[in-house]
Amino acid sequence: MSNYLIVGGTRGIGRALAMQLLAQGHNVTVWARNAVDVAGASVIVNNPAEQAPDISGLPEVLDGVVYCPGTINLKPFARIAAEDFLQDFHINLLGAVRTLQAVAPLLKKSPHASVVLFSTVAVALGMPFHASIAASKAAVEGLVKSLAAEWAPAIRVNAIAPSLTKTSLAEKLINSPEKLDAAAKRHPLQQVGEAEDIAAMAAFLLSPHARWMTGQIIAMDGGMSAIKS
Repeated sequence: MSNYLIVGGTRGIGRALAMQLLAQGHNVTVWARNAVDVAGASVIVNNPAEQAPDISGLPEVLDGVVYCPGTINLKPFARIAAEDFLQDFHINLLGAVRTLQAVAPLLKKSPHASVVLFSTVAVALGMPFHASIAASKAAVEGLVKSLAAEWAPAIRVNAIAPSLTKTSLAEKLINSPEKLDAAAKRHPLQQVGEAEDIAAMAAFLLSPHARWMTGQIIAMDGGMSAIKS
């Protein structure tokens, strides 16, 4: 049994991951902007995207941390204000930075600590209207590589780079059968990702089964970044 912290674990991929880890018998703490019940998990109101988090409710040892908050801010480049870039940067990168700086001493007490962050397919594959989110997630990938080197061999650091996934964050992009079908057809596997699929990869990266992996950006994008059908 391990102790895991999920930041943004009340919905979407984070909630799916919490459910999977709890089902495996692990202890799960969730940090969220609002007090939302996640059955079996300890939920603490913390928003590291805005300020340094309070770690007082965490166990003395953390075996893994997953930072899930993200944005989908799709606009033509000419219409993206500097404030939009800063907001995406704060949510996607600085929230992860504040989280990891706060909990690093707890991770270092674990014999098999693992960190999982999230990027996007739009970093590897240039896509229109993605300038702000791609820029902030590219910074996340840089953080993953740097921390994986700095924290080896004690703490593994990896990231998952999904394509469009069925979550509330992406709801406006897939909120009709026509939109969902069009989104699916843009992927070689002809489907949109499920939160449970991405969560399963995060659970694997946290586990001892991934003990020889660090500094990796794992594409889970229906083949979009690798092949053309």
